[in-house]
Amino acid sequence: MQLFQNQGPALQTVTAYGGNSVTINGVRFTRSILILPGAGPVSWPAPDFENLSRDDFSTVFAFRPDLLLVGTGTQQRFIPPRLLAEFSSEKIGVESMNNPAACRTFNLLLAEGRHVALALFMENGT
Repeated sequence: MQLFQNQGPALQTVTAYGGNSVTINGVRFTRSILILPGAGPVSWPAPDFENLSRDDFSTVFAFRPDLLLVGTGTQQRFIPPRLLAEFSSEKIGVESMNNPAACRTFNLLLAEGRHVALALFMENGT
């Protein structure tokens, strides 16, 4: 689904998504990625979802967003409580939802000027 035209290189907006891919400012990605406003998308070598750890989010902890949206693939899954506690101790909010919902929410919050990051888990590989 195409969302809207590119909003400019300064914002890393989701311009389209579908299946196991996402397009950021016109560039299509099929692997798990982290999207940080003000910086280009980076590859996210996340393991399978059930084995996520703090180390898998080291870039996010360094970026220190107010909120991290976690796209969990085609189905909504929840971040394990042990990992939520790590984010809470760093005062980073976390919301998990399926990838399409995470993409739409990310764009809305970004348009509001929120300091938000997006982690998208692609089920076809990392």
